[in-house]
Amino acid sequence: MSSEVFLKEMQTIGEKLLLKLQKLPKADPVEIVSFCVVLLFIVTVLVLMIIACSCCCYSCCSFNEGPDHRRRKAQVRPTAHP
Repeated sequence: MSSEVFLKEMQTIGEKLLLKLQKLPKADPVEIVSFCVVLLFIVTVLVLMIIACSCCCYSCCSFNEGPDHRRRKAQVRPTAHP
């Protein structure tokens, strides 16, 4: 997908959302509730993605103290057979 097509699609979605928001005060209560549920779902997914990415980056990068030295690898040596 080229950037022009993507930008055009995003503009179309934004225009539809703006139109929906303009019609919302005159909408039925069911339509208002369903719009709020969809909006809440989108916000929840975005927040969970941000939390997951921040936890992953924190555990990998360890911004505070460098790499975690508690996870040292134990050397495995072969056992001697009698």
